[in-house]
Amino acid sequence: MTIPFLITTLIVVITPGTGVFFTVSAGLSRGARAGVLAAFACTLGVVPHLLAALTGLAALLQASAAAFEVVRYLGVAYLLYLGWSTARDRSAFAATTAAAPPRSAARVIVSGVLVNLLNPKPTLFFVAFLPQFVDTTAPGSTRSMLACGAVFMLLTFLVFSGYGIFAARLRERVLTRPRVTDWLRRSVAGTFVALGVTLALTER
Repeated sequence: MTIPFLITTLIVVITPGTGVFFTVSAGLSRGARAGVLAAFACTLGVVPHLLAALTGLAALLQASAAAFEVVRYLGVAYLLYLGWSTARDRSAFAATTAAAPPRSAARVIVSGVLVNLLNPKPTLFFVAFLPQFVDTTAPGSTRSMLACGAVFMLLTFLVFSGYGIFAARLRERVLTRPRVTDWLRRSVAGTFVALGVTLALTER
């Protein structure tokens, strides 16, 4: 494990994307527990991408335009669904949220995993990223790549949890203002839609 690897990984993890925004949204709408659960879910969503990079499935995505497009548009559809459901759900961003039944942990985890799982870019990222720090032809390279992947996941969980908890701290200040909550709900829904459109326009 090298310092350049840790610095590069931290920069990648901190940079806002679909996972970060999902975690922030969970923290704002449901509190710190939901934010941390969302961070955990997004971290779990990294596992299939890491395994794909190790087993060669990433090469299929990179080589096959059809496979890449299928995964990409499933991700687009799910992000658009999140935007639509957020726009319709007025209870999530409301001053009475505390009295409402909390979203189940299983539902938060499934949603977070799908957010990361249905994005083909992390798999291709691992293919381009890990070989720069691990000699894939050396003995024990698989173990080294797994160790790097574990560090990537740990940093993902810690950073995303920080985002979620910070968002939850702001929650009490914004949910007591109806105009702010309406704006927030529309902004969250719009951002999910924008992320879906961005993914749709992304090329391999």
